[in-house]
Amino acid sequence: MKILVINGPNINMIGIREKNIYGAKSYDDLIKYISETGEKFGIEIGVFQSNHEGEIIDEIQKCYQKIDGIVINAGGYTHTSVAILDALKAVNIKTVEVHLSDISKREEFRKHSYISLVAEKSFAGMGFEGYEKAVEYLVGNL
Repeated sequence: MKILVINGPNINMIGIREKNIYGAKSYDDLIKYISETGEKFGIEIGVFQSNHEGEIIDEIQKCYQKIDGIVINAGGYTHTSVAILDALKAVNIKTVEVHLSDISKREEFRKHSYISLVAEKSFAGMGFEGYEKAVEYLVGNL
């Protein structure tokens, strides 16, 4: 089983930006956590991060017929990108949405997620554990 974790803009800055929202652990810590999650479930997990919408779309398209599941934290694109939504629809791969913070308790504009229109499940406000829960969900539903 192969899962790809896709992280959008500014996720690479966790541990630096808004620690009161995203915590003090670094992006390297997150990658290590995701890798350990893959080992725990005995699956292959890749990680991709970009601050550029087109690169995220390209990566999603590369998954077609190669990846079994996608875990995505689209960052700010969650609330703005119909193009990422369309890419996820096009590849038709089981997708789970993750957010480090609880977007339902933040600014009004963050409460709408285009990704949720295609994601089978969403985990928000659980920090790193949301990624593990997303992988666990995919492992149990693929």
